[in-house]
Amino acid sequence: MNRPRTASNTEILPPLHLDRLADRDWDQSCDVLVIGWGAAGACAALEARSQGAEVIVADRFTGGGASAKSGGVVYAGGGTRQQQDAGFSDTPQAMFDYLKHETRGVISDDTLRKFCDDSADNLRWLEGHGARYAHSMPAGGKTSYPADGYFLYYSGNELVPSHGGEQPPAPRGHRTVGKGQCGAVLYGHLKDACLRAGVQPLLQTAARRLVVDDTGRVVGAQLWRLPPGSREAREHARLAARAERWQNFAPGYCDRLRQKISQLERDHGQPILVRARRGVILSTGGFIFNRDLIREHAPKFRRNFKVGATGCDGSGLRLGQSVGAQSERLSRVSAWRFINPPFCWPKGIVVNAQGQRFCNEEVYGATLGQPLCEEQGGQAWLVLDARLRKQAIRQALFGGYWWFQSLPALALMLLKVRKGENPDRLAQVCGMQSGELSGSLQAYNAAARGEAADVFGKSESSRQVLDKGPFYACNISVDNPVFPLGALTLGGLTVDENNGAVLDDNGRRIAGLYSAGRTAIGVASHLYISGLSLADCVFSGRRAGRACTGIDRNADHSVADPLVSHQASAGAPIEQGLPHERTC
Repeated sequence: MNRPRTASNTEILPPLHLDRLADRDWDQSCDVLVIGWGAAGACAALEARSQGAEVIVADRFTGGGASAKSGGVVYAGGGTRQQQDAGFSDTPQAMFDYLKHETRGVISDDTLRKFCDDSADNLRWLEGHGARYAHSMPAGGKTSYPADGYFLYYSGNELVPSHGGEQPPAPRGHRTVGKGQCGAVLYGHLKDACLRAGVQPLLQTAARRLVVDDTGRVVGAQLWRLPPGSREAREHARLAARAERWQNFAPGYCDRLRQKISQLERDHGQPILVRARRGVILSTGGFIFNRDLIREHAPKFRRNFKVGATGCDGSGLRLGQSVGAQSERLSRVSAWRFINPPFCWPKGIVVNAQGQRFCNEEVYGATLGQPLCEEQGGQAWLVLDARLRKQAIRQALFGGYWWFQSLPALALMLLKVRKGENPDRLAQVCGMQSGELSGSLQAYNAAARGEAADVFGKSESSRQVLDKGPFYACNISVDNPVFPLGALTLGGLTVDENNGAVLDDNGRRIAGLYSAGRTAIGVASHLYISGLSLADCVFSGRRAGRACTGIDRNADHSVADPLVSHQASAGAPIEQGLPHERTC
């Protein structure tokens, strides 16, 4: 059996074969079974339900996942109402040109073009389900996350000359209207829409195995559910809420809570079999909380702060793999090293452990975090002179930023900082190679004065001469506890881009199995920019929901009831101990 070594992961078992079951063994049936009720799962369920399908959605917890913990930013363009109201003229072609640079072929041009063409309509679709979006923008339009009252901004590298296309840059980060981190607001609208539409939820219900017929078609799943309303279910919910609430501050403690959660599931989960006549959709998120998978595929990111929810343990990925699914880019992880705000920070320079610059400091946080972790061993410094440090402290204190932006910035500049009267002295106290930091500053200052081009293409507005001592080095390395460097996984199951059907190792569709969101390869699977993952949840979730109900214009065959010709007889033998065994 595929038993995980880490106690907090969902246990995934080998598939159950249909010929071992009788008709009476099914506990519930539906047209479409969605496993994972975050944004992707909700969008898939809504789309399938709109086509008249009977839909059940199962979630290990109570829904939301990483989507509800996110900022609620949806990357949208091509001429949304909000862009127009803010005075920007965007087109699907301009959006495609920009994203073509960011996605680097992770999906086909045809799929990327459709994503861009459908973008404004998908935002309107969200509005139709209760979400609201507005056009107010923060000063300058660029930040890691807008303050309350601002809902449209440049959420990626649109303003960076080396990343922009031929068309003028347009803001495409659409933050859901609400207060605070608005992922919960967006998810609340989607959840309510599902319930109004008649989607049946199975909560505190973990999927541990798929059911397949003799052709290999997925026809259902076996789930383990905590008894609704039981003391164990209440304790499970309490521990899960605490783990999500305190993850930013006490990750070790939260890991222990997750182990208790898994123990409750193993001890008290009751197996149920759900038949899915049309198909199963896997949408359980990524696998950042699966230490075994991270150790195997992305060991350079083991020290990063985990961005996601407890359910991001790779259960959907492993369910797909249990029936022969192909996966891609499991080593691809998005690491977020934001140095904006304070807005003046990008005017400093970022150097590695030797004192050498290795990036354009004005780029989006994931564009900076990727080489920091992949190429520099997770070690880097943000170097400021006295003038720039003073500006940055003033902005952190009075700039109106979120506490999670200003407090870490102040701690970094006031507590976790190295100081030197000159660059050589600063290099010495930081353990850098002699002369490297001085050389980096000299070349940068020449570009800031207009005497030479910046070697990394930094725009003129983001350059500032650094020549006023003393000099300061702020530790922005992955292991600095006061300035966490977050990460989330981007790889997942390979899918047919026309419909979201999961592919096997030979590139053939696994009948009856679909995937969406971060469980699958999608638009955001090369490099993350804010809002792109939620936008892909909408795009891929709706795609899978349509295809699962037979609305698949690109399919090579019609979708039919998988059990019509393969139904087991009432007297068929049942696999020993199934379906009502208790597996630990």
